Amino acid sequence: MQAVYLQNPGDIKIAEIEKPQRGRDELLIAVRSAGICGSDIGAYRGTNPLVSYPRIIGHEIAGEIIEIPADETNFAVGDRVILEPYVYCGHCYPCSIGHTNCCENLTVLGVHIDGGMAQYFSHPRHLVHKAPDDIPWDILPMAEPLVISMHAVTQPKTQAGEHVVITGCGPIGLLAAQYALTLGAIPIVVDPVEERLALARQLGIRHTVNPVAGDAVKEIQTITNQRMAEVVIEASGDARAIRSTIDYVSYAGRISFVGWPKNEIPLPTALFTKKELTIVGSRNSVGMFPESLRLIAGKKVDVAALVTKTVSVEEIPATVKDISEHPERYLKVIGLF
Repeated sequence: MQAVYLQNPGDIKIAEIEKPQRGRDELLIAVRSAGICGSDIGAYRGTNPLVSYPRIIGHEIAGEIIEIPADETNFAVGDRVILEPYVYCGHCYPCSIGHTNCCENLTVLGVHIDGGMAQYFSHPRHLVHKAPDDIPWDILPMAEPLVISMHAVTQPKTQAGEHVVITGCGPIGLLAAQYALTLGAIPIVVDPVEERLALARQLGIRHTVNPVAGDAVKEIQTITNQRMAEVVIEASGDARAIRSTIDYVSYAGRISFVGWPKNEIPLPTALFTKKELTIVGSRNSVGMFPESLRLIAGKKVDVAALVTKTVSVEEIPATVKDISEHPERYLKVIGLF
């Protein structure tokens, strides 16, 4: 079968490999579509320290079940599914308290273990979710970045009526802003790229701020009646944006960090105390795939607007290279198998 194979950083190709055998308590899936994520680009560049090589990339995976265990009662051959790519141990302390998303022994598809950018993939059945028939293959993988965004919004306990600043208008930031809207919150997106801000407005985000073109703090003060935002979600990983979260958040506010910085970022910790801030990290998600699928199927969140293009499996290696060289041209690319 064909797979998108990363031999070493910078060396990506379509390779012919053995079709997998279905493992015990696993479902064998014919992959129909896969999203190209920033972590895949990091793996290609060699800048993702968690990736080992060689590696089949891909963790935003949708497909059709072609083989099930004899005792399976929840799934049937032909079911359309999305894969939860975070494989947890179930025994460590985080797992014991329900935080399987940050399992001490976590393995993520396409990062620690081979991913799903292949024609067939076998995956534990407890990490597979049925998808509605009315979500097309070319957007179904978007359920995975949506759950990342949902977790980032729920970690700081975002409430209806609160102002939520989201720094970064990549896929995670734009999805987080839309999800905040579904909760009745008031999102304010901050990004230096006007095209991204225009897209945010098309998605129903009323408040957009360009921190390069103007004074972001003053603009947020005006929007929030001087209070600043009760919640700030950092979704860019950019050092300046990370530092600015402290300026954008209100006294007694909450900050959620979901973007991955390239380097350690010094922060004015005295302001953590002065403002009595609640600061949380956000990694992966827990139990949110069913809700993300409902939001997409119900058109409560527009994921299609974030898909820059679709490509064939044969085009994925060249597309990964182009995204790496020209990231500003893309939001999300979906590969069709």
